[in-house]
Amino acid sequence: MEGLIYLDYNATTPVDPRVLETMLPFFSADFGNAASRTHAMGWRAAQAVDTAREQVAALIGAGPKEIVFTSGATEAINLALKGVAESYRSKGQHIITAGTEHKAVLDTCNALEKNGATVTVLPVSRDGRIDLQQLEAAITAQTILVCVMLANNETGVIQPVEEIAALVHRKGALLFCDATQAAGKMKLDVQELGADLLCLSAHKFYGPKGIGALYVRSKNPRVVIAAQQHGGGHENGRRSGTLNVPGIAGLGKAAELAAAEWWDNAEKLSRLRTWLEQHLLDIGNVFINGSTRHRIPNTTSICFEGIKADQLIAKLPSLCMATGSACSSALAEPSHVLTAMGLSPAQAYASVRFSLGVHNTEAEMKQVLQLLTETVPALRSHT
Repeated sequence: MEGLIYLDYNATTPVDPRVLETMLPFFSADFGNAASRTHAMGWRAAQAVDTAREQVAALIGAGPKEIVFTSGATEAINLALKGVAESYRSKGQHIITAGTEHKAVLDTCNALEKNGATVTVLPVSRDGRIDLQQLEAAITAQTILVCVMLANNETGVIQPVEEIAALVHRKGALLFCDATQAAGKMKLDVQELGADLLCLSAHKFYGPKGIGALYVRSKNPRVVIAAQQHGGGHENGRRSGTLNVPGIAGLGKAAELAAAEWWDNAEKLSRLRTWLEQHLLDIGNVFINGSTRHRIPNTTSICFEGIKADQLIAKLPSLCMATGSACSSALAEPSHVLTAMGLSPAQAYASVRFSLGVHNTEAEMKQVLQLLTETVPALRSHT
């Protein structure tokens, strides 16, 4: 909308026109069901799905047969965690995760705990990263899965996934990696990362909402997941349901574009983000939450001590920014990510997430700075 500055790209992104162009035929002229194998309309839909599967696989360094299409990252997380818990129950029922994971992971772990699993939630340091020694100490002979996100959705902090994977595999467990915020913002290669399962969602990198993917390693080791919905045996029996061909085509195109353009976008966004941060720190009693060395290029979480972030946001309706995860914005509690990092509730309530995207400009950053420089001291003077 005209007059608004959008600073919430970690919540969702606009669909790239090239992605929309790829999707449109599958709403009309090529509307076939990809599972209809007896005629040309079905064949065309199936070909679009195959192409997208190759595009998504190429983005993350996987094989096409290792990609399972889902309705988004939340479904992929549920399929991964519940699917592994069911398939590997005879080995053990212990799962390890971290306190800064997305609610989709933490809530799924809670559900598994009610069904007999044991869940260990690791603490993180003030910079938002887990301690490898604590992880090693937490792994037991019954540990079947470790769940660690690649890049945090609120702070942008990147976990040392390669080192985590080496440790987890040495102990005989599997690693699930939530790469929802990393896709399109940094290099993704499941072989280098060592992830056994990994999820992403199209709407985080200029694709449509309602479509995502789960990577399931096929060898060294071969990972087996139990299907969580049944009826038709789609996706090699791992996720039944009529395929969302327009969405899948859009996800594939968005993945292709992300693979080609992430570096240039990252360079631009890092420059804009750093400029904004440096100038906001000049306001005083302002600090950045989490590591400034290990993070994705578009994200910063900033604490403006002495104010409440929701009041700041209300005072600046032209700025689209957030206090934390879009999935948790309706909750009254302080951010679980920030409190897990050691921030007090007051500091968490005083924190704002700025997540930039390809359409942001230097002129917008100057406007943002001016508005915040005026408004933050004014709010402090009234507290």
